[in-house]
Amino acid sequence: MFSAFRGVGGDESLVDALKQVIDPELNINIVDLGLVYDVKRSDENQAKVNVSMTLTSPACPAGPQIITQAKMALERLDDVDEASIQLTMSPPWSPELMTDDARDELGIF
Repeated sequence: MFSAFRGVGGDESLVDALKQVIDPELNINIVDLGLVYDVKRSDENQAKVNVSMTLTSPACPAGPQIITQAKMALERLDDVDEASIQLTMSPPWSPELMTDDARDELGIF
């Protein structure tokens, strides 16, 4: 399975927080959906988190909601003061980015 997700630098709490964000159209969390490409703490300030993510399409109507919820989910963590969400469309999202479980849930084989 191809995945654009590059990891978390050993901080699973960040991924766990992002897994609480559910795409309202597909009812799957944004990590398993393959929308999160990278999440890491800033080198200069460990209380700042930088996220690189995408949407299922550039015109995704739920995009603003998903981005806001991702930022809020991270900033609810005790050791995160600020979360910065960088939206990218490169690479573009595709079903191949989803986890096997997410594809099974949507009936994509």
